[in-house]
Amino acid sequence: MKELKTLNKYFLKYKWLFSAGIISVVIASIFQIYPAKYVREATNLVAIALKNATNESTHEALYNTLFKFSFFIIGFSLLRGLFMYFMRQTLVVMSRHIEYDLKNEIYKKYQSLDMEFYRQNQTGDLMNRISDDVGRVRMYIGPAVMYTVNLIVTCSITIYVMFQTNVMLTWYTLIPLPILSITIFYVNNLIEKRSDAIQSKLSDLTSFVQQSFSGIRVIKSFGIEKLFEADLRQQSEEYKAKQLSLAKVDALFFPTLFFLTGLSSLIVIFAGGLLVANGQEDIGIIPEFVMYVTMLTWPVTSIGWVSSLVQRAVASQTRINEFLNTEASIKNTNFEPFEFQDSIEFKNVTFTYVGKNYPALENVSFKIEKGKTLAILGNTGSGKSTITQLILRMLEAQSGEILIDGKNISNINLQAFREQVGYVPQDVFLFSDSIKNNIAFGIKNAKELSLKSIENASTKASLTENIMAMPNQFETIIGERGVTLSGGQKQRTAIARAFIKNPPILIFDDSLSALDTKTESTILENIYQEKQNKTIVIISQRVSSAKNADAILFFENGKLMEQGNHEELLKLNAKYADLFNNQLNYDRSNTD
Repeated sequence: MKELKTLNKYFLKYKWLFSAGIISVVIASIFQIYPAKYVREATNLVAIALKNATNESTHEALYNTLFKFSFFIIGFSLLRGLFMYFMRQTLVVMSRHIEYDLKNEIYKKYQSLDMEFYRQNQTGDLMNRISDDVGRVRMYIGPAVMYTVNLIVTCSITIYVMFQTNVMLTWYTLIPLPILSITIFYVNNLIEKRSDAIQSKLSDLTSFVQQSFSGIRVIKSFGIEKLFEADLRQQSEEYKAKQLSLAKVDALFFPTLFFLTGLSSLIVIFAGGLLVANGQEDIGIIPEFVMYVTMLTWPVTSIGWVSSLVQRAVASQTRINEFLNTEASIKNTNFEPFEFQDSIEFKNVTFTYVGKNYPALENVSFKIEKGKTLAILGNTGSGKSTITQLILRMLEAQSGEILIDGKNISNINLQAFREQVGYVPQDVFLFSDSIKNNIAFGIKNAKELSLKSIENASTKASLTENIMAMPNQFETIIGERGVTLSGGQKQRTAIARAFIKNPPILIFDDSLSALDTKTESTILENIYQEKQNKTIVIISQRVSSAKNADAILFFENGKLMEQGNHEELLKLNAKYADLFNNQLNYDRSNTD
């Protein structure tokens, strides 16, 4: 239960709802007791009336008394129902509030964790923890707590009244109830184990389907739809088998419940009948105790069910706490205002990805001043994109220093710094929204942006002509991850997103690779026009994207091999010059 202590802060937060719920349970249980007493008296009166069948005054008194008892029984039942309603409107509503808060806490935690966390965890698992696991925890907070309180209060009051009425008959009545609770507990344990297996399989199935939908273009282009259908069918069969296994165990619940409940009632009738026959009790005690058995049946039965809910909640909260207790390796420790003024500098920076035996960057040093353009070139896997992640502090260098305006990047306000960066990633992510909102993404006051501002940004990204050809122009919904756009249109949308932000730092991470030469040239010209008072970093595999930069870095296998401007690197007649000549010859051959 120690894992569930995390939730105590929420119980304290909603203490008034919790207290009101407890009071409602107590009052509802009290009102539940009285009808049994009236039923006993009514039964005894009927028995007396039957003995005096010819006495009209007895009949009249019986009718009046039964009418009064009926009125009381209905009244107490209505009052009990009213307070049960209050019980649910407090405890269950409290559980929904806590569910809302817990989901927000988990989501906030997700956003604070670094990129290494997301490399090590699947999206399907993250979604299950914030949905299914939180749902299981809510069942503990709401129904489990509610029925536990109901169990304690109802059993305490009912058993006390039963012992006050007849001790021996009470002991007889209670004999099957522990057996019922233990049996239900055992059945629920089986259900729990099989439910966990189903949850695990559901996570696998969800991840598989999510990947299938995300990669539908690749699946269709390779023509392997049937293969994925077969894989899905196999996983679905396994899921179905686990569900059927659970259904078989679940089917034991109600037959067991009805049998043991019926056995308890039978014992009451038999033992009570003997007491009545011996003249030790009046006949009204039998329906009274049958009603007590009915009152105790669900609370006692709920012991097993509640235990199962608690076990599930413990398992789920353990999974949730695993992430909530995960410490981000990258933290923002400075919350003072920050404004980029001077330079970005790498000093002997080395970085190695987790699980890799060789560094992605090794002993890298360079500096870029504000208002200058830096181009970074190199083959695939040379460490270019790692530099952008380090600049944004998505990754933390294992050795060396990254300085922003002469200060170590770990000592500045990270949130404020990132807000001053316009970043166009290599793998563009677009939302299933209008193209207008996708361009305006990242602007705090996006709703206040004029359409003209959005058009200007799209024009700089050479996208306006394409947008105007769309059915609803800037209001066109582009589908999940921009599925309705081409690769070049996605890249230009991301570039427009960076332009409209108008930040002091612009980073383009191989974001022109899907563009033709003419479009690339136009966008580069617009990028260089943004150069004034801006620091621009262009990462590319094309020399055409880099040759006009103030400084060029050439990387190979994580090492900085050459640096200088275009003319200086050509004079070196080394790796950069080779790349330039190879691409120049390739362009000429394609032109010819």
